[in-house]
Amino acid sequence: MIDITLQNFEAEVLQASLKQPVLLDIWAPWCGPCRTLGPILEALEAEYGGRFVLGKLNADEQQEIAGQLSAMFGVRSIPFCVLFKDGQPVDGFVGALPRERIQQFLDKHVPAEAQLAADEAADEAGLLADEGNVDAALERLQEAIAIDPSNDAARLDYVKLLLQAGRTAEARVAYEPVAGKALGDTRVAAFGQWIEACEKAATARPVEALQAAIAANKRDFEARFELAQRLFAAQQWTAAMDELLEIIMRDKKWNDEAPRKAYVAILELMAKPAPRAAEPAPQSGTLEIAGKAVAAPADPVIDQYRRKLSMALF
Repeated sequence: MIDITLQNFEAEVLQASLKQPVLLDIWAPWCGPCRTLGPILEALEAEYGGRFVLGKLNADEQQEIAGQLSAMFGVRSIPFCVLFKDGQPVDGFVGALPRERIQQFLDKHVPAEAQLAADEAADEAGLLADEGNVDAALERLQEAIAIDPSNDAARLDYVKLLLQAGRTAEARVAYEPVAGKALGDTRVAAFGQWIEACEKAATARPVEALQAAIAANKRDFEARFELAQRLFAAQQWTAAMDELLEIIMRDKKWNDEAPRKAYVAILELMAKPAPRAAEPAPQSGTLEIAGKAVAAPADPVIDQYRRKLSMALF
């Protein structure tokens, strides 16, 4: 439990909520229901074992923060609790609710124990992979998936490492539980395209033969697509997109738009998620309750190839 003030609000609420949810309890010493609610919240913080952080804000001493949150949610009474996630106030409740109701509220927003453990294992796997310890990273990702089979991010990280290690058959098996999500999730779809490229590359003609076929006939789309699949499988992203673009420019609808789908998948695999961070509190003396997402720096290569695709299609 942390006492929140104007001075530490940005660090202990906005920034902290990027890592785990923060429940801010707005109370006052004269408030009877606040004295009832406080011990329940403190007990739940301990019971949830670090899955959320409890912040306590004295409304009499921190009127600016309390006033802004009250106005934001249209609330005029205390106790008033606001839940912050990813640098933003996302939900709240008013009054000394029963313990069961508070647990229901928390469970809507706080990660389950399995999810938290799986995320920690996946984070460790990322560090191991960065150090070049691929086998250990794969083991940790297997643990993450076993703990939380619904953790798609960990599963796709596992598939990625398997593909990079040349273990395509294992990657296919690991991917199957999420394959059905490909229609609604571009990242899942991109991994499906990558696996397919690796499978086709295993039986593709030699690069020299494919290049000779293309040199003899610029419209030999079968050879060009086969070459693109080889390059895709080898993570030669831009070279693969160059070949796919040649097909798209000549025949947008060829092979049920397979070149466009592969091209889009490569762009998705090259892109990195935008980092989240709350900006420092403004120095003018005013307070911003919500953090601001920091846009990921533009990747000139990705931007260039997006423009190329757009020009080819339109």
